[in-house]
Amino acid sequence: MNLQLSRPLAFFDLETTGIQVGKDKIVEICILKVQNDGTEECKTWKVNPGMPIPKQSSDIHGITDEMVKDCPTFPELAVEIYSFIKDSDLSGYNSNRFDLPLIAEEFLRADIDFDMKNRRSIDVQSVFFKMEPRTLTAAYKFYCNKDLLGAHGAEADTRATYEILKAQVERYEELDNDSQSMADFTQPHQPNADLAGMIKFDTDGDEIFNFGKHKGKKVLEVMAKEPGYYGWIQNADFPRYTKKVLTAIKIRSFNK
Repeated sequence: MNLQLSRPLAFFDLETTGIQVGKDKIVEICILKVQNDGTEECKTWKVNPGMPIPKQSSDIHGITDEMVKDCPTFPELAVEIYSFIKDSDLSGYNSNRFDLPLIAEEFLRADIDFDMKNRRSIDVQSVFFKMEPRTLTAAYKFYCNKDLLGAHGAEADTRATYEILKAQVERYEELDNDSQSMADFTQPHQPNADLAGMIKFDTDGDEIFNFGKHKGKKVLEVMAKEPGYYGWIQNADFPRYTKKVLTAIKIRSFNK
């Protein structure tokens, strides 16, 4: 079956130096771009992260410093990658929690103003965990009745994610076959204002902090009472996308 898409849907998977969005880097990225008519185009890039790849990460994805030493860096690839996905919604496995915040971080490091305001994100893991809590390998076996060969390779994981989403749409009547419904279904109950979930929306639709001493408090109220908190975040090791969202909130408050 073909997914009913209103715009292209780009499935992507990252292999990285680690799991800290603010400091770790991409070492491999695969993007499977699915057009509205179901036609596919797949691209994979090995990336020199500009930092040593920890052994524990190499043990998982098999990519070593030697393998990427002559590869381009993400800033050198950023325009090409962004051009490939700029007209697309995005989908991945655990992408809302990790892959999406990290790729946004990499784009912003490369001075590309990546933004999610006009695109949807569909996290296949979210559908799976709501319906059948398992790992990616088990999800592939459960939905597609296939063994996932080459797990933790970017292309194998990316293609498995695409096949799983199609199988999920066929299986669950409550999961409508269109991009907006799929994106809505995979969003958290309390939506994020940023990608890393450090700023969320409350029931009034206002941004609130989701970490630290001001967790649960409205962002605008905190910045009004403690102006230095904004500066501290901007100078600390927070994701660039979180800082970008916080700056937009501050500018918006000035324009009211």
